[in-house]
Amino acid sequence: MTTDLEELAVRLREFVRVREWEQFHTPKNLAMALSGEVGELVAEFQWLTADESQHLDDEALGRVRAEIGDVTLYLIRLADVLGIDLVAAAHAKLDESARRYDPALYRGSARKAPPATN
Repeated sequence: MTTDLEELAVRLREFVRVREWEQFHTPKNLAMALSGEVGELVAEFQWLTADESQHLDDEALGRVRAEIGDVTLYLIRLADVLGIDLVAAAHAKLDESARRYDPALYRGSARKAPPATN
C-alpha cells in the first residue's frame, strides 16, 4: 500500500526521468530551488497584516496555493533523491519537539527551548 506522498514522488520521478532532468536534480540544486520557491511563497505575504494574511481573496489564495505546490514538489523531490522518508522524518521531528516543548512550560509562549542534547 502506498501513500499519497509516495505516489506523488513516483509521479514526480517519472516527470523528471522523461525530461532527462536527473542530472540537474542534485541535493544542492534541489535545496536551492526549494529555498527560492519558499521565498516566492513568503513574498505573497509580504506587507500584509496578520489579519490580511488570514483572509486572502480568491486570487491571492490561488497564488499561495501554486507556491505551496512548488514548495511541496521540491521538498518531495529532495527527500526522494536523498532516500529520506518524508513522513517518517516529520514524525521524528514532531516527537523531538514534543520532548523539548513540555506543554506545562511552553503553553502560550513563543520562546525557544534550550538546544537539544544528544
